[in-house]
Amino acid sequence: MRQMRLVVVGAGGRMGRALTRAVTENAGTEIVAAVEREGAEVLGRDVGDLAGVGTLDVPVTDDPLTAFANADGVLDFTAPAASLWFAELAAQARIVHVIGTTGWAEGEDEPLQAAARHARIIKSGNMSLGVNLLANLVRRAAAALDADFDIEVLEMHHRHKVDAPSGTALLLGQSAADGRGIDLQAHSVRSRDGIMDPRKTGDIGFATLRGGSVIGEHSVIFAGEGERIELTHRAEDRQLFARGAVKAALWGFDQKPGFYSMADVLGLEN
Repeated sequence: MRQMRLVVVGAGGRMGRALTRAVTENAGTEIVAAVEREGAEVLGRDVGDLAGVGTLDVPVTDDPLTAFANADGVLDFTAPAASLWFAELAAQARIVHVIGTTGWAEGEDEPLQAAARHARIIKSGNMSLGVNLLANLVRRAAAALDADFDIEVLEMHHRHKVDAPSGTALLLGQSAADGRGIDLQAHSVRSRDGIMDPRKTGDIGFATLRGGSVIGEHSVIFAGEGERIELTHRAEDRQLFARGAVKAALWGFDQKPGFYSMADVLGLEN
């Protein structure tokens, strides 16, 4: 069986380099193209040299159309506007599009559903096995515990992360809302400052911490009267997200066009 031919977009960034390493470490995949934005300093450089895995004879390009036409899938941890454009191109090429991009505004990702009629779109706020297992546990805990247990989502990332709450925090919050059978937007509390009314029953709170080089820490706290349950995941290596993305691409290779999540990839109960 031939290797799955993959494109890494945002190839010059930290996640792009991590994705390159993950692809080269997997016996079932190979990089056939690497894409960066127009005018990027790394254009023309070999993507393997950028990632520290040795020369791969794959220069970084700003031409995704040609890159996608010769590939089976694309790995994308860029920005929402770029991911929407890449989804259109993936649909034209009828390939797998793995999206780890975060920072989506409400409803901004809706056009992905149209692209999924022709592409295999796999989108998740976090590509790790541990986080998606955590999300599954959060949903179950929220369903089992009544509204007397308040739910708080706490996350911390490195000082350079620009979106808050993180995509993973929102993934976990959505899992809690699904477990409770409520609308997350209607019950989400994103900030607290000054004199406030008492906490409303059923709200799901988010707290955001930023600092240092923390890759990612997430906790979901169920706080009841006289007891507290905490479910926590700590990421210690950015490569775990990249390896998860490669796993998702390989899974998507044999699927029909559609919109999928990491829960589908991992076979976790929805």
